[in-house]
Amino acid sequence: MKQLPIVHHKKILVLGLAKSGTAAAEILHDLGAFVTVNDAKSFDQNDNAQYLLSKGLTVICGSHPEDLLDEGFSLVVKNPGIPYTNPVIAEAIKRGIPVWSEVELAYLISDAPMIGITGSNGKTTTTTLIFDMLEEGNKKPLIAGNIGTVASAVASKAKKDEVIVTELSSFQLMGIEQMKPKISILLNLYEAHLDYHSDFKEYTDAKFSITKNQDATDWFIYNAEQQLVSDYALRSHARKVPFYVSKKTEDGISADDEYVYWNGERLFEKSIIALRGKHNLENVLASIAAALLMECPLENIVHVLSSFNGVKHRTQLVREWKKRKFYNDSKATNALATKSALEGFSEPIILIAGGVDRGHSFDELIPYLHNVKALIHFGATVDRLQQFGEEQAIPSVVRVSNLIEAVEEAVKASAVGDVVLLSPACASWDQYENFELRGDEFIQQVMALKEL
Repeated sequence: MKQLPIVHHKKILVLGLAKSGTAAAEILHDLGAFVTVNDAKSFDQNDNAQYLLSKGLTVICGSHPEDLLDEGFSLVVKNPGIPYTNPVIAEAIKRGIPVWSEVELAYLISDAPMIGITGSNGKTTTTTLIFDMLEEGNKKPLIAGNIGTVASAVASKAKKDEVIVTELSSFQLMGIEQMKPKISILLNLYEAHLDYHSDFKEYTDAKFSITKNQDATDWFIYNAEQQLVSDYALRSHARKVPFYVSKKTEDGISADDEYVYWNGERLFEKSIIALRGKHNLENVLASIAAALLMECPLENIVHVLSSFNGVKHRTQLVREWKKRKFYNDSKATNALATKSALEGFSEPIILIAGGVDRGHSFDELIPYLHNVKALIHFGATVDRLQQFGEEQAIPSVVRVSNLIEAVEEAVKASAVGDVVLLSPACASWDQYENFELRGDEFIQQVMALKEL
């Protein structure tokens, strides 16, 4: 771990604990800083605060006192989930006190180079693919950020011959000052997290921060087929590596109906890629580019692509049973995500959908329903989905009470060669605490199907 003279013997406030705040506080303490942590959760219910107090840090819990910043802090490190509208953060900025996110600290202490991945969709899949490719190629990757372990905790132990593959959200990227990945990736930009960001421009500017400090010694991999991303790419000073999912090109990485190409040279047949869907092809191409730039052997890249069946709950192939394939896409909590999943299949589909009715339209699905032979639906949206399915003339539209019944009905409706796809287009909160538990239920029911 690199030493940071800028924090040594300085008073630093860590605002918000959870995993990232706790890791940052402990690291700053080890670097010789005088650390105060402040968390809204009461001390007697706050295991992280109790642990840090035992390490000798100053702990303030239960509220954010108005005079908190009067202690003369040189720096504030905030949990990514705390917005910049938070009164303490806003006052720190007003007073000219630097405010870091935890990933800024991670970058500054790391002896290992960093690969940073961001975008509205596909971050986790891309991060996992790159990690798997580099591991297969003996490139000593570590995985961090929104996926896996807190970035600063990974960075504090990383060695020079390793590489940190880091999933980065807009929350983490907003406000970075020095972070400079060796390779950065911007997959796509769609409207999201406007409850955190003041507007769409603030959100997209935060995403673009992943490359803002890069220079000609670095690489920026980006989606050249999305105009907004291409416009941002013009401002990057890194070496640019565009990706194209719909045509062969002479620069960057691209794919047509048959092959994948690197700078116009054929790499391999596209058919070897196990992941389905155009949206996943974006993730695949970006991952290949990063692995090639890290000098990962092509044979290792191909091996991963031919065996990688997806991240859990994201168009994840659960199993093949009696020549039917079952996919878990519980992460699809809106129609846009379900549209992307449907787009990836040419086989007949039995679609399982439903959940919390957020009042949004399902019309985005209409162009992708041509091979949906049955819609099995449950949850708070049953009335709307029943009407939608009937209006779109889906051959079979079946209302059930819960996911267990939905799997039973889907099996009855399926035939050899069909795909059974859980892609709810709705949030889970009416029947499940989160989409992960919903996906786990689906996996459990599918794995319980018996071979006859």
